[in-house]
Amino acid sequence: MLSRIASSLFWIGRYIERSDGTARILDVHLQLLLEDPWIDEDTACRSLLGVMGSDAPDGALAREDVLRILAVDRGAPASIVYSLGAARENARRAREIVSTELWECLNTTAARMPRRVTSDKVHEFFTWVRDRTALAVGIMESGASRDEAWHFFTLGRSLERADMTARLLATRSLTEASGPSWTTILRSCGAYEAYLRTYRGVPSARNAAEFLLHDRLFPRSILYSVTRAVDSLRDIEPRTERAGVSDRAVRLLGQVQSELEFRPVADVLDDLPAYMSAIQDATSAATAAVTQRYFPEHAAPSWIGEKV
Repeated sequence: MLSRIASSLFWIGRYIERSDGTARILDVHLQLLLEDPWIDEDTACRSLLGVMGSDAPDGALAREDVLRILAVDRGAPASIVYSLGAARENARRAREIVSTELWECLNTTAARMPRRVTSDKVHEFFTWVRDRTALAVGIMESGASRDEAWHFFTLGRSLERADMTARLLATRSLTEASGPSWTTILRSCGAYEAYLRTYRGVPSARNAAEFLLHDRLFPRSILYSVTRAVDSLRDIEPRTERAGVSDRAVRLLGQVQSELEFRPVADVLDDLPAYMSAIQDATSAATAAVTQRYFPEHAAPSWIGEKV
């Protein structure tokens, strides 16, 4: 496969997942700002922008500022509209591989993206974003051969999903007053009912964190996403060495996988933001390693800040 095509498919997967994850995080926290009168809005907004890796502008911040920066600002790499537009552009560059259905889905989504969202339409907008990204993923999952193209797409999605779940978990500790409940976080991941079937009880900090970090069967858990990324890397280039692992991305993700499998969840909860930051750093380093190995002539699109 041409490195240009591989790069485009990888970043289509990442940008689609990024849009979905950002919509989920914003839906939770902007609603929380609206409902809780005791929250210091400026502090909570700055904390949320920090977790998402976006610089906060000068002056007092309000809910509308976060919505603009992370949702509809077409020039901000952190925004939903930027990510969906970038997914569409990558699909255009890989048009000979991307199916007509996926191209039409991404093209229509980018064309219908609003330039502003009124306060009474915020939840409706985030639901629309999640529906459109689910449609794009469903087209790939139901109609694509499990070849290199699908594996690069899945690799991008898996790395981004691990990063996004880590960011969502990090928002649990934004501030003591404004941090969302574990029930809210589980709902934002679409994990609440799956959690109840697994643990059969009201979410506790330990069980909810364990489910989103370590569960081997839930597709939004960090362990599941990292494991799927490793599997895709090994399918793209099957292992030939007899000792050790030569692929740097596999080595980095394998270390995260081992840490998740063997580190007690109580240790993670002691310093959740730092541990989630370490996972984000690992996914960024793995992305850089994938870029260098498979499509070095294509500069990796900037995520936010120093993330890629």
